[in-house]
Amino acid sequence: MDFPSVNYEMLTPVNFIKRSVEVYPDKLAVVNGDKRYTYREHYARINRLASALKKQGIGRGDKVAFISPNTAPMLEAHFAVPMLGAVLVTINIRLSAPEVSYILNHSDTKICFVDNEFAGTVVANLGELPKVRAFVNICDASNDCPLNGTDYESLLMTGSPEALDIDVDDERSVCSLNYTSGTTGKPKGVMYHHRGAYLNSLGDCLETGLTSESVYLWTLPMFHCNGWCFPWAVTAAGATHVCLRKVVPDEIFKQIMTEKVTHMCAAPIVLIGMANAPAFKNLNPEKPLKIAVGGAPPSPTIIRQMESIGAQVNHVYGLTEVYGPYTICAWHDEWNSLPADEQSSIRSRQGVAYTVCQFLDVVDAQTMEPVPRDGKTIGEVVMRGNVVMLGYYKDPEGTEKAFKGGWFHSGDLAVMHPNNYIQILDRQKDIIISGGENISTVEVENVLYRHPDVLEVAVVAVPDSKWGEVPKAFVTPKPGSNPTAEDLIAFCKENLARFKAPKTVEFIELPKTSTGKVQKFVLRKKEWAGLDKKVN
Repeated sequence: MDFPSVNYEMLTPVNFIKRSVEVYPDKLAVVNGDKRYTYREHYARINRLASALKKQGIGRGDKVAFISPNTAPMLEAHFAVPMLGAVLVTINIRLSAPEVSYILNHSDTKICFVDNEFAGTVVANLGELPKVRAFVNICDASNDCPLNGTDYESLLMTGSPEALDIDVDDERSVCSLNYTSGTTGKPKGVMYHHRGAYLNSLGDCLETGLTSESVYLWTLPMFHCNGWCFPWAVTAAGATHVCLRKVVPDEIFKQIMTEKVTHMCAAPIVLIGMANAPAFKNLNPEKPLKIAVGGAPPSPTIIRQMESIGAQVNHVYGLTEVYGPYTICAWHDEWNSLPADEQSSIRSRQGVAYTVCQFLDVVDAQTMEPVPRDGKTIGEVVMRGNVVMLGYYKDPEGTEKAFKGGWFHSGDLAVMHPNNYIQILDRQKDIIISGGENISTVEVENVLYRHPDVLEVAVVAVPDSKWGEVPKAFVTPKPGSNPTAEDLIAFCKENLARFKAPKTVEFIELPKTSTGKVQKFVLRKKEWAGLDKKVN
C-alpha cells in the first residue's frame, strides 16, 4: 500500500481555502455588491465551479480564461481552476478586441468566462478564436447573456458543492498565466507555479499584517499579477474580501466606511484620484487603514496626503514576472522622529526583499557584480528564488534573455543604500542622458508632484540638437488649475539642478494601462517619430 509522505507535501495556494473553511466556516468571506458569502458558502461555490469545469473536460494543464472586474466569480476562479491542475488566464478588462483575441489564442484557452459588460471585446472577433470551445457569461452587472453559452450561476448549479481533491502532482506546475501589460510590443505570458503563488501569498500576509480580523478592499485588479497573490493571501488569513467592481473614489470611500476596511492595494493613480476627490477630506476610517502601493514609485506628496487621514502607506515593488510584490519599504521606529518630508521620502523607496524572497541585488549590468552600497552608484535590479516566474509561455528566447547570468533581469535602474534598501531611479529605457549626464525621470516627476497645481505628470527624453536629449514633462493639471509651462519649469529649477529641469511642458491627459501605469512609450513615440534612432 502506498502511503502519503510523512514529511513532504506539495505547496499550493488552493489549500488556503480548505483551512479557512475549517477554521472560520461561518465568518464573512466575500462581499460582492449586495451579496455576502461565508467561508462555507464561498467554498461550496468554488467546488461547484471546479466540478462543473471538470464535467466540461477541463483538467491538468488546460487553460481557462476570465475577463472580469473584481467580482466574486473572479475570486472563485483563483481556487477552482488550479484545484483541477488547470491554468487560470486572467485577462485585462480594458484591452482591445485584437489584444484579447491574441491572448486567448496564444494561451490556448479552452473555456472563456466573460463579464457581460466587457463581452464586446470577444464578440467582435468570435470567428478568430478557434481554440475556445465554450463561453460562459458572467451576469454580475445585468442579466444579459451576449455570448452564446450558459451563464455563470447556471453553470455552478451543474456542479457539486462537495469538496474536490486537489489534482496537482507537481508544485512547480503552472497554476496561472499572466500577460504583461504590453507597454512595449506584444504581451508575454508569464507562467506562475503553485509553489511560488503559495509562498508569495504568505509573504503578503506577513509584510502587510493580514489577520482573520482584516477586511481587504479590492482596488487592485485581480487580473494584474493575480491581484499580487492577494486572492490567496486574504483567504489564507481568514480575512474578508470586499469586491469592488468599479474603482472610483466615491465607491472606495463608501466601502472603507461601510465595511470597515483595513487593507487595500493600489497604483499611485488610485491614491491620486482619492486625494483629489472632494469627499476625501471627510474620510475618517473607523479602523487603521494599511495601503500597499506599487506599480510606480509614489511621490512623497501623495504619501503625505494618505497619511493625513491616518492611513499607513507601504511601498512595494515588483513585476509581473515575480508574482507582483518582491520588495517592501519595511519601516524602522527610529525614522518616526525624522521630519515629515524626510519620512515620506524614505517611504517612497522600494526597500528590502519580502521575507519569502531569497535573493535581491543591484548589479552592474555588464559585469554582474554588485554596485557599492552608497546610495549613488546606479545598477540594475536583479532577483532570484522561489517567487520568480517559470518563464514566458511559448517564448524560450525571451525567457533565456530574462534569466541571463542566473538572475531575473528587471530592467529597472536603482541604487543600493548603506542600509541595504534599494531605491528605483528609473527604467533602463526611461533614463535620460543629456550632455553625458544621467537624469532620473522619477526625480523630476517627484518635484513636479510637489507643485500645488499638478495632478499627474510623466517625464520622458526628447531629442535635442545640442544636448542629444533633454527632459520634457507631460502634465495633467488639477481641476480648476491653470499652471503655465514657465511656472513649472521655474519651480523645477528652484528644486533641482538646473540641467535636470524640463526644457518644455505639455498639458495632456496621460495615456495609461488599466493598472494605472503611464505608457511612456506612447509619449516617446510621438516625440521621436521620423527619427532613425530613439537616443541621440
